[in-house]
Amino acid sequence: MRDQIESFLTCLMEEKGYSNNTIVAYRNDLSQFNGYLEEEGVTSWDDVAPAHLSGYVECLRHKHEYASATVARKVAAAKSFFRHLVEHSLVRNDPSAKVDSPKVRKYLPTSISEQEVELLLKAPTKNTSVRGMRDSALLEVLYATGMRVSEVVALNIQNVDLEQGCVQCTSNSTHNREREIPIYRRAVEALRLYLEESRLDLVQDGEDALFVNHRGRRLTRQGLWLIIKKYVNESGIRAEVTPHTLRHSFATHLLNGGANVRQVQGLLGHANVSTTQVYKHLTHENLREVYDEAHPRAH
Repeated sequence: MRDQIESFLTCLMEEKGYSNNTIVAYRNDLSQFNGYLEEEGVTSWDDVAPAHLSGYVECLRHKHEYASATVARKVAAAKSFFRHLVEHSLVRNDPSAKVDSPKVRKYLPTSISEQEVELLLKAPTKNTSVRGMRDSALLEVLYATGMRVSEVVALNIQNVDLEQGCVQCTSNSTHNREREIPIYRRAVEALRLYLEESRLDLVQDGEDALFVNHRGRRLTRQGLWLIIKKYVNESGIRAEVTPHTLRHSFATHLLNGGANVRQVQGLLGHANVSTTQVYKHLTHENLREVYDEAHPRAH
């Protein structure tokens, strides 16, 4: 059964161009499903019945207590997998066809206030070490661009243009679509200071990553999370702050400042504008469309 999963993942990667992160997520979800079926005594995908899917959903909800969005994602992975098996004549029928996808509870992304953002951004400036300069540039870029954590750690030196005041970002979640994001002056200066006086003392030869760790290699998502936690604690912010909080705050503050939702959609790299609209119910009749006017820290 696991061989069919790997064959499906290979198809997603080679024929449909799915990102590595997506492949990893599919592998985890389908491996968990396969484990559940093995516990139920199922030894072939052709033997899976709709009742197995329903039981799996109940197990996810009540035994593992997953959030509705996680359950929906895992069920979607199973449905996609069974469609693949049917299309390649590996099973006779699709047992997931009549199994409804779980409803996902809608939620608003959490953000922090502009005052709390300011406290967070100022925290690393009290540390004049090479790591302090790196951390200051990192937090400024996160808030100035609204980039995903995975996008920030993937940045290379050549993706930054300090003269033009912009960052070039490639997003795996939107099929490697590139977008150019302007950054405000303070972020530019924090980056310049880091590149001229800090990164050279941290980086190992041959490393192109913009942000590097204490070993001189590319900063990881986990490393970035630890940096954020450190400065949240130091700044005394009591709100829950995750690596995505600055992205949510970036979008919320822009829209509250009167930015055009389509422009914010482009900056965030959302494929669908409805994803951006969750940050705010737009009621303004005259929305400013210029980024520098809309961004609360642009000047």
